[in-house]
Amino acid sequence: MQLWNDLLGNKILMAACCGWFVAQVLKTILYVIVNKSFDPERLTGDGGMPSSHSATVMAVVSATYVIYGVSTFEFAIAAVLALIVMHDAMGVRRETGIQAKVINNMMDWFLQLDKDIPVEEKLKEFVGHTPMQVLFGAIIGTFIGFYVANM
Repeated sequence: MQLWNDLLGNKILMAACCGWFVAQVLKTILYVIVNKSFDPERLTGDGGMPSSHSATVMAVVSATYVIYGVSTFEFAIAAVLALIVMHDAMGVRRETGIQAKVINNMMDWFLQLDKDIPVEEKLKEFVGHTPMQVLFGAIIGTFIGFYVANM
């Protein structure tokens, strides 16, 4: 029982969880609005607007700032981690999603030519983020981190 109390009392961990949760819910709502259909994978999946990765790490950064201050090693670690995660989301992971879309389109074209081609399953196209998706995730996470840390 003490473990649960300790976990729930950890404002930085709670900020991270809230940042992720809010971004995933917003991502799902926006997906429904744009595509006129509900995809449950959007609740836990990668990619899309806003970036839940950015929201999570920026919630950690802002909560760490409030609790420990900017001149601490805790803040330094959180800030560097956030930069790496957000850079990766816009870089390698985004390129992976673009490549998956191209490969999936090629496989569709090959299947039109020959129906006997063995196909596993389509590659995930929602993997990375555009700079705008990362920015909005970072903004959401920053507000959530400040809010949770000041509760």
